[in-house]
Parts: sequence; C-alpha cells; structure tokens
Amino acid sequence: MSFELPPVVKQAELMLDEVEKAVHRFARFHKYTFGMMLREQAFKVARLAHRAWRDRARQGEWLDRLVWSVDDLKLTLQLGKRIRAFASFGQFEMIARITAELGKQVGGWKRQQQHPNGQNAQPGVEAQRPKILSTRAASCEANP
Repeated sequence: MSFELPPVVKQAELMLDEVEKAVHRFARFHKYTFGMMLREQAFKVARLAHRAWRDRARQGEWLDRLVWSVDDLKLTLQLGKRIRAFASFGQFEMIARITAELGKQVGGWKRQQQHPNGQNAQPGVEAQRPKILSTRAASCEANP
C-alpha cells in the first residue's frame, strides 16, 4: 500500500526532523528542559497534521487544534532564540522559516476546508444561475 503525503504533512515532518537535530546540539542546560518542551510541541504539530489529513470526518476539529499548535510552536521558537538555546542563529532561522511556511499551509488548508466553493471548487458542481424575477416586458413597462 503506497500513498502520497500532502505537502502540509511533509512540511510538519521536515520541521520535526530539524527540531530533533537542533535539540541534539543544544547545551546540556537547555537540552533537557527547553529542548524537551520544544520536541514535544514539534511532535504534537506533526501528529495533528497526520490526524487532520487522515480523519476526514473530524478534519475541522483537527485543523483548529493544528492552527493553535503551530502558533504555540512559533512562540516557543521565539523563546528559544531569546534564551540562546540554539547553536546558531542560522539554525533557529531555518526552523523558523520551515514553521512559518507550515503555518501558511495550515492556514490555507483551514480556509479551504471552511470555504470549499472558492477558486479550487470541486469539478462537476456547477453554480446555479439566479432566477429571473421579472420579464423583459415588465422591466420596460416600469422604465418607459
């Protein structure tokens, strides 16, 4: 059985992988305190992305949780930058960019789920024309 993961899930897995690498390079003081919290949040984001993708019946609920989890992760990353937990600014910047892109993808997914009749509406579903409320003759009589 093979399947293709959607880009948002791939991005969440990439973010989790990079967080794991970064925490591995943290100083001992941050590795077991801040690092553990950061790893747990990154894993939660990846897990919620998978659930939102696979559980179609409750997708809206999972997406709501995912949006908040990505926001929490961004906040935690900012804290890590302030306390200088990352080995370098470049390491922080790379994870921050991946997470920002993930946030954009999650936000777009949520908007698409809330408003399915947008630009990428399902094919085969044609919009109905509005009903004509009056005839041309009636319009001409009202506006001589």
